[in-house]
Amino acid sequence: MTTPEFSNHNYTYEDYLKWDGQWELIDGVPYSMAPSPSFAHQYMVGELYAALRDYFQQQRCVVVMAPFDVIFASSLDDKSAKNVVQPDISVICNREKITEKGCVGAPDLIVEVLSPSTALKDRNEKYKLYQRFEVKEYWMVDPLHRTVEVYGWHNGAYEKREVFGERDVLVSFLYPDLKVCLHDVFQRLL
Repeated sequence: MTTPEFSNHNYTYEDYLKWDGQWELIDGVPYSMAPSPSFAHQYMVGELYAALRDYFQQQRCVVVMAPFDVIFASSLDDKSAKNVVQPDISVICNREKITEKGCVGAPDLIVEVLSPSTALKDRNEKYKLYQRFEVKEYWMVDPLHRTVEVYGWHNGAYEKREVFGERDVLVSFLYPDLKVCLHDVFQRLL
């Protein structure tokens, strides 16, 4: 096993499979994953996972939490793919995209809970990546400001649909009958 040498910014999924530890690969550039998420981060991921799982079981979709690879490639055999991420939560409605190695192709909905070490990457590199690969909906959860930004795919690009606060009920762009009470998500934060 190995870790990437940072002189080369042209890594592929084949390289990624050989690395120790948890990494993400965006446009061939490796990013080390934070070793231990905070209590607040994990609590919010758990609350959102529970809400999404309850809803999506009725839709015959699968909801998974990190660590779970999302490989932006046409097939698992495409070892030249340059984008592999581990979103906090992925919702996949096309079960043919799911393999033992992860999701091959774009999930329908991705949720990222921001942390100090990942906020810029989630707001910039991942936002652009998810938009480029047409993830239909992207939620950015900000524990510091107790908000959730919901972006929806519309006319070939993301459109900010809404910013929801801790006293709001989040309404999905893609699934208008999906509603999440954010008081439950943010209430127990330290």
